[in-house]
Amino acid sequence: MNWIDLSVLFGTLIFIVAYGVWKTRNQYDIEGYLLGDHSMRWGTIGLSVMATQASAITFLSTPGQGYESGMGFVQNYFGLPIALIVVSAVFIPIYYKLRVFTAYEFLESRFDIKTRFLGAFLFLIQRGLAAGITIYAPSIILSTMLGWNLTATILVTGLLVIIYTVSGGTKAVSITQKQQMMVIMGGMFIAFFMILGYISDHVAIGEAVQIAGALEKLNAIDWSIDFSKRYTIWSGLLGGFFLSLSYFGTDQSQVQRYLGGKNAAESRMGLMFNAVLKIPMQFFILFLGVMVYVFYIFNQPPVHFNQESLEVVRNSDNATELVVLENRYDQLLDERIFEAKAFANDEPGSEEQLQAVDASIVSVREEVKGLIAKTDNSISTKDSDYVFLTFIVTYLPHGLIGLLIAVILSAAMSSTSSELNALASTTSVDIYKRLIKRDGSDLHYLNSSRIMTFGWGALAILFAVLAKNSENLIEAVNIIGSLFYGTVLGIFLVAFFFKYIKGTAVFYAAILAESLVIVGFSLPDRLLDIGYLWYNLIGATLVIVFGFILQVIGIGRKVAE
Repeated sequence: MNWIDLSVLFGTLIFIVAYGVWKTRNQYDIEGYLLGDHSMRWGTIGLSVMATQASAITFLSTPGQGYESGMGFVQNYFGLPIALIVVSAVFIPIYYKLRVFTAYEFLESRFDIKTRFLGAFLFLIQRGLAAGITIYAPSIILSTMLGWNLTATILVTGLLVIIYTVSGGTKAVSITQKQQMMVIMGGMFIAFFMILGYISDHVAIGEAVQIAGALEKLNAIDWSIDFSKRYTIWSGLLGGFFLSLSYFGTDQSQVQRYLGGKNAAESRMGLMFNAVLKIPMQFFILFLGVMVYVFYIFNQPPVHFNQESLEVVRNSDNATELVVLENRYDQLLDERIFEAKAFANDEPGSEEQLQAVDASIVSVREEVKGLIAKTDNSISTKDSDYVFLTFIVTYLPHGLIGLLIAVILSAAMSSTSSELNALASTTSVDIYKRLIKRDGSDLHYLNSSRIMTFGWGALAILFAVLAKNSENLIEAVNIIGSLFYGTVLGIFLVAFFFKYIKGTAVFYAAILAESLVIVGFSLPDRLLDIGYLWYNLIGATLVIVFGFILQVIGIGRKVAE
């Protein structure tokens, strides 16, 4: 990075912080701060909802996911459009009718205060943890690119987000996200077409797609009924449906985005915008990662994309073994170029040869990861989050490097600001205002929300420091969500569709369900090996089943009256 990149990068960051502060200069009441005075139109809502979900993790990890595993991750989103239709038809009308600040207020009106508190508590746990990862993700960029200490970078990045979020309300966050999403997608399209331009120097674009297909990078759908696989069409349609239904229907970071709409129709339109565009957007970003893989067939990739990990090995007693692996790796790369061009020219037997040499390259990379772990088992060997970043810094022109890093940081700030804003509103409305101080003024609750935003930001920074050894970041966020979303969704499904089940029964049912989900996830794979998306379905189903059983045997029967 040179001074042009740094100017673009820090200029963007300063602008975001200043714009957030400026947009909130007239916020004097909690409704304006948390709901934006119900002034948002569907376009702003749609882009804000998309920006909240598409954090820096999306633009760091998803291309790396495509590079490493191909297009299969897109199945994770197959249930999303159906879930958004259900949210629009069922959840939104009820939220608007009750004029709630948070989704969990509805739980008290349907059940009781303890159930409302439980739903809010589960949200605060999982979203607080996820907020830490969204702060950690962009910190990788600065620490790797600028050579800064990772912990120090987390602190700096987190404090910038806190300043912006404490000052900003929902309206400012949403308006800022609208601009950011336009810049983000513009930057990603520029990077994509530059990748295609580089590839076309070696093979035609159609041939590049054929090469990706031969290497099984374009297999987007897995029809197998294998519960141990993380991504199949069935886990995407069922587990993904329940994950999306819980996320968009009960997660305050998303609910708060569309509760600020002018009316229910605007909110529905904003969600339908996402129902139509979310899967194509994820498909595009994954395909970008696949094209980076093809690009690196003709341009030498590092044997491991996290150079800091390699330096640890080079300075250890295992350095000689690393050199041997790197030499073997370089020879295989030359062979792969030859076989890829032969395949593009339709030479007989070239597809099998290309697949074989590519598998050997993957094997060498795995050996290097094993060598890293052998040298220092505290170092994460997962390097897919560095793939797209390495391409940006190595091959893009100056100015565009700064722009794309600014794009990723902008996404991080917009997503994290939504999370911290939602965490603060839930803590303020569902806990502080409801249980601790019920007679405060609007200004008091506004100031308490800002204080709680700062507190949650501090906790998110702490978790980010502890999350250094996470695997693929986008998977880490989805795993955390899957462990809690199913239970929360189960509570809401009971509230909407099972009037027979009352508050005390669903309260204990949710505690039992959540306990079993955590125990199940903690078991060794040899005892229970299922993809994490299924826990969304399991958690929701267990709440409903346990709720019926507990109600039938008399738990909460008195509460029913």
